[in-house]
Parts: sequence; C-alpha cells; structure tokens
Amino acid sequence: MAKTLVNTEFNFKGQKSVYHGKVRDVYDINDDLLVMVATDRISAFDVILPKGIPFKGQVLNQIASSFLDATADIVPNWKLATPDPMVTVGLKCEGFRVEMIIRSILTGSAWRDYKKGCREICGVKLPDGMRENERFPEPIITPTTKADEGHDMNISKEEIIAQGIVSAEDYAIMEDYTRKIFARGQEIAAKQGLILVDTKYEFGKRDGKVYLIDEIHTPDSSRYFYAEGYEEKLEKGEPQKQLSKEFVRQWLIEHDFMNEPGQTMPEMTDEYAESVSERYIELYEHITGEKFDKAADSDDIAARIEKNVSEYLAKR
Repeated sequence: MAKTLVNTEFNFKGQKSVYHGKVRDVYDINDDLLVMVATDRISAFDVILPKGIPFKGQVLNQIASSFLDATADIVPNWKLATPDPMVTVGLKCEGFRVEMIIRSILTGSAWRDYKKGCREICGVKLPDGMRENERFPEPIITPTTKADEGHDMNISKEEIIAQGIVSAEDYAIMEDYTRKIFARGQEIAAKQGLILVDTKYEFGKRDGKVYLIDEIHTPDSSRYFYAEGYEEKLEKGEPQKQLSKEFVRQWLIEHDFMNEPGQTMPEMTDEYAESVSERYIELYEHITGEKFDKAADSDDIAARIEKNVSEYLAKR
C-alpha cells in the first residue's frame, strides 16, 4: 500500500504552537501565519479510523486550495501559498465562533427535523409540503455555534447578534459572502454535472477585515449530488446519488459501528484503505474536472513537507 501521513510532529522556525484536529494539524508561526497540514487521517461518527487513506490529504488540500483561488475575487481569504501538495500556508485570523452553513436542498439533518414537523431551522421559516431532497425556493443559511462542550449547536442570526457572539455589522458581511461563495461553488459544480447541495464556511478577522478561513467545498465539508437523474429520483422519492464520504459511514454501519457504547471499530485492511483512496481520487477528478497527479517523493511524506514548508517560510 502507498505510504500515508497520519501523525505530524514538525518543528518549524518561529513555531509557537500546534493544534491537532481530527484531520488537519495546524502550526502557528510567530502568531502571524498558520501552516495547515491535511493529513491522511479519516474520521466518521466523530472518531478517527485506525488507518490513513493514501493521498486523501493531498486530495482535500488541493480541492480547497483551488476553490479558495476560484473565489478570491469575491471574498478575501487566508491562503498565501501551497508549498506542498498537502499543505496550505496562510494568514492567522481571529476565528468567529460561528460556522455559516448554507443549504440549497432539504436533506440530511434538516429533512429529519422537517419530517418530525419542524418548520423553522435557525430562525428560518420553511414552507409546508416539501419533500426530501427538494430545492428550497432560495438557499437558506442555518448557522451553528461552537458550544462550550464542543458540540456545534444550531442558532439563529438574531441570537448570534443578541448574545454578542458576532456584531450585526460583521454578521451582515459574513452572510453576504456566504451567499456569493455558495453561488460560485454551485456554478463550478454545475459545469461538472454536480449540484452543490450544502456546505459550511468559517470566517475570521485580521486587522479589522473579515476573511474566509479554513477549507471550502471539499467532500469533508460539503454535500454534492449528481445532477443527472436528480429530478427523476426526486419525483420517485428515490435516494439521490451523492458524492461524499458517505460510503465510509455506510461501511462502518455494515460492520455494526456507529461509535455507540460497546461497539468496536472494524479492522481496516490495506485493500479497503486503497479502495477508499481510489474513491477520494475519483471525487477530486469529478469535482475539479482535472486529472489527479499523485505527489512525488511519497516515500517519506513528512521529510518532503518539512523541506517544502521550511524553504517557503525562509523566503518570506
């Protein structure tokens, strides 16, 4: 099996701290820059799976990087460079404690709530008589806030402003950017025969200016449907064909694992990890419309990253 990068322990010049997320490791350089490494770890049901997925980090980093470039005329973003296929370096911003989730279709958790009779999400009123996977009259924004115990909580725009989580002025900017980036993402997806169903954006502030931060439009943060057959499946009430990491969740469910007490994580063979890798490469090629080039020097990924990032930082 191809090599993977599952853990990182870099020590870059000027490094102040490191944050190890579920999938990304973020290095703080002099409180000024962030080095974001997309590892090959994969998570589902809030757990990190036991094996890394070859080239997954590169896939996610390069999709996010290309979409940050493709939306840079709409909104300033944190990205400065991608010195390595698995790394983005950018400006450190003070992140807002809100994730902007935007949805164009009634599906997932929103549909589950709707089916139970709920007609309002995050202060947004929903019309009666909608079906699963039906488009909203126009995309809706359903923000979540980072709660103290770590779970994201649904919250309305009014509550965000009233609680002083984000000022009314900053929220208006974030809302405007969210709609515009999503519209651009939908245009790009449509060219690839896809529908960008829903996604989330994070914003931060630096020197009084609002920036788009983190990653955008990857299969980890977004849901895509195939456009072909969408209307037909909607009419028949059939499940939509989607492009996401849902297939990994399905594999876990088939092996009786949903991270509930008493359940054990199934064993992952190299063959299975390779098959997931192939699906991620397929996702990359479908979303970007470009052929995926496996990064060179993949024998010692950590050494390659250390060299590429150090050289970039030395030039700044």
